[in-house]
Amino acid sequence: MVLINGVYSCTLIPGDGVGKEITQSVEEVFEHLNVPVEFEKYNISGDTSADAALFKQSMDSLKRNKVGLKGILYTPVERSGHTSWNVAMRQQLDIYASLSLCKSVPGFPTRHRDVDFAIIRENTEGEYSGLEHQSFPGVVESLKVMTKFKSDRIARFAFDYALKNNRKTVTCVHKANIMKLGDGLFLNTFRKVAEEYKDSGIKYNDMIVDNTAMQLVNRPQQFDVMVMPKYGSICSNIGSALVGGPGIVPGANIGREYALFEPGCRHVAKDIEGKDVANPSAMLLSATMMLRHLGLDTHANAIASAVYKVIADGKVRTPDMGGKNSTSDFTFSVIKALSA
Repeated sequence: MVLINGVYSCTLIPGDGVGKEITQSVEEVFEHLNVPVEFEKYNISGDTSADAALFKQSMDSLKRNKVGLKGILYTPVERSGHTSWNVAMRQQLDIYASLSLCKSVPGFPTRHRDVDFAIIRENTEGEYSGLEHQSFPGVVESLKVMTKFKSDRIARFAFDYALKNNRKTVTCVHKANIMKLGDGLFLNTFRKVAEEYKDSGIKYNDMIVDNTAMQLVNRPQQFDVMVMPKYGSICSNIGSALVGGPGIVPGANIGREYALFEPGCRHVAKDIEGKDVANPSAMLLSATMMLRHLGLDTHANAIASAVYKVIADGKVRTPDMGGKNSTSDFTFSVIKALSA
């Protein structure tokens, strides 16, 4: 972390879709509260490979600052498109642990109550290895690479997270019944790590991903901390829907050297881009996670409390929350709550 005259230097990548609008919300709130953070901003778009040079500059900034906040970068589906820059960041910086926090928010009722679980996903291998080729016209081979080292590392991260956050149970989500070697390695490594944490009182279990999807929508309260390979991107989408949508779920990507904070449910939301209707809560709460990482707990707690107060009051709601207010309205209400 870079600290100059009491001010932290952090990298900011607004991203595509609604990214600019919701990161602007963070900047306005930070400015109002005089948060000692100065952003190095890089307006990269995943829509075009023309931003490759700027992407490299943002990576240099992240390597220098060690900490960043970002929106979601669009990834082209077409074969001719570039590889995902979101994934490239995680792999190049080895920010191996993806964290999404799915929690019921007072004042924002959903189908299920008392939902509160953390999804931890391995970011750098498995289906995200990105190794595929066409061996013959019409035949594509895609490699899923799993290693004991990275399986062990993410399992320990999950148990350490449970310990630090007073969680009780860690569930390993897998598909070892079919992928007996790949997911089998992940599951067996998890079980060995779990045995080392037995004396801490943390319980553990495992669940096949198919059943997990059903259990999440049927009885999500049974989950506490969940750790898994690629399936985390699917589960975090389900989890966000359970608590109110992608606009409410904060997240982070953590490694040994670097930390990059972003909404926990990775949606670009291009359909509402530029309309000033996006819910900035997930980005604001992700920013508070970044502040805690920097040791700025007082500022983090103040902003988080203000966001939750605005939601609980129910007077200002963006369209995804059933209201008609704008991103700007919500941001102003958060600033007003901070001033109260």
